[in-house]
Amino acid sequence: MRISIISVGKLKEKYLKQGIDEYMKRLKAYAKVDIVEVPDEKAPENMSEAEMVEVKRKEGERILSHIGQDTYVITLEIGGKMLSSEELADKMDQLATYGKSKIAFVIGGSLGISDEVQKRSDFALSFSRMTFPHQLMRLVLLEQVYRGFRILRGEPYHK
Repeated sequence: MRISIISVGKLKEKYLKQGIDEYMKRLKAYAKVDIVEVPDEKAPENMSEAEMVEVKRKEGERILSHIGQDTYVITLEIGGKMLSSEELADKMDQLATYGKSKIAFVIGGSLGISDEVQKRSDFALSFSRMTFPHQLMRLVLLEQVYRGFRILRGEPYHK
């Protein structure tokens, strides 16, 4: 399985980088995983609705340029479907079973994801109805993908 995590913005916090590096190392035993950072669009503090749409559109273009036609796209969205760790593991297993070996998880910027990216999405996933910093979601997502592989292989993992 080949997994891409496409995320808007650069990761700045050292503690998040360390956690991400740890899970990337652990995941090598299960899948080829890469992280693609697309630049966030610089935006003024008080934006109009039209300016927000334009920022998301530009970030969306950057995201879509990294998604192949044969890639199954999972967007992280507050309004997406919530899954348990076991259900996410089953979803990944079903995708692999039915020939969807390329998966891209998309984490939008601070304003969310564009309509164009939502249209390209095959599945909208929500980790919570709460809003989290998009940089933190990279770490949380990697941990859940790692947990999913452990579940699928029947390997122990703390609960």
